[in-house]
Amino acid sequence: MNFRISLMLLFVLAICGCKEVAKEKVAGEKSTGEGTITSTGYWIPEHVEEIKDMKGWGPYVRLEDGNLLTVNANKSMISKDEGKTWTEEHAIFTDSTKYSIGSPVMIRTTKNIIILAFSNGAEMANWNWNNTTHDSPGATLPTYVVRSLDGGKTWQDLQKLHSEWTGMIRDIIETKDGSVVFTSMKMLHNPGRHTVMTYTSSNGGVKWVPSNIIDLGGIGNHSGVMESTLVQLKDGTLWMILRTNWGNFWQAFSNDEGWTWKEFAPTNIDASSSPGIIHRLNSGRLVFIWNRLYPEGKKEYTMRPGDNNLAEVPASWQREEVSMMLSDDDGNTWTKPVVIAKAHADKKKWMSYPYIFEVKPGELWITMLQCDLRIKLNEKDFVTAQTGTK
Repeated sequence: MNFRISLMLLFVLAICGCKEVAKEKVAGEKSTGEGTITSTGYWIPEHVEEIKDMKGWGPYVRLEDGNLLTVNANKSMISKDEGKTWTEEHAIFTDSTKYSIGSPVMIRTTKNIIILAFSNGAEMANWNWNNTTHDSPGATLPTYVVRSLDGGKTWQDLQKLHSEWTGMIRDIIETKDGSVVFTSMKMLHNPGRHTVMTYTSSNGGVKWVPSNIIDLGGIGNHSGVMESTLVQLKDGTLWMILRTNWGNFWQAFSNDEGWTWKEFAPTNIDASSSPGIIHRLNSGRLVFIWNRLYPEGKKEYTMRPGDNNLAEVPASWQREEVSMMLSDDDGNTWTKPVVIAKAHADKKKWMSYPYIFEVKPGELWITMLQCDLRIKLNEKDFVTAQTGTK
């Protein structure tokens, strides 16, 4: 594929739509030009709508009976009214004092198995970053996985997959062959830096196999490669997109269900030091949501220092805008990026770590871990001419 760039030798980390004719106003919203200010103080364009009556932040899955499932505070929760209320709560662990779910990802497989992967904050330990050695040896934040065979009511086969510091788990998919693959991270040391890996199960979450570790160097507690998202392309290849501090996302590919990753190289997608999320829609298109390198229309942004403690290079942490684009040719070309939400009065309000849930074909719910905003939009409003941005 023309967007695959061959492996760069371990590089020179020198330093590391359809417009609505009329829109009913909702209480608490203010119209401003071509958009609206939400009840929580964010700007959204006219073809994006705030979801004000939904509880929870995701991730969400659609159960076999049509209800929704999410996780919150060590419990699985079921909604029978599209997320407005959550009337069923079920304990995930027999002893909740030993667990604290962080960065959860969840999927319902084609065999109706619910798989939940997460980092366990209850075991977080030994984080003591040293600004002289640029490291935190022994830092612990384990990766776990657990599964449910009855739609999230009971849980079994809880497994710790590694103990090393898991910065963030960001994505999980099921492949055409029925394997489940999710992304994770491991912090390496001397110097401290982040790396990315995946786990694959070919038997419904009973056994998990780790991939090779993607280590592209770096120095700092937010350095290296981080917080990746993945999708299966139409030819069966797995495509992973990784957060970096280097001004754009990097990518990797797997031809064996995520057991091994190769072809590490930069993409042409500009990005701040923030994770993106990619998702295959019911239509077959890909959707990608992320924080661009600079706010729309600007060519610069305040950089965080490259001091070998945050990272080895100066980096943009632009999180005041969230953008979206679509592709109908597996990421070879994309629609022009469109800002779907941005901070309004307070530019310091971050918007990042998005989740995408296609609640029904063509309708997307978008929530973010670092943002008190829930929005929905229709795919058809963003289908425009594509350009070779990748």
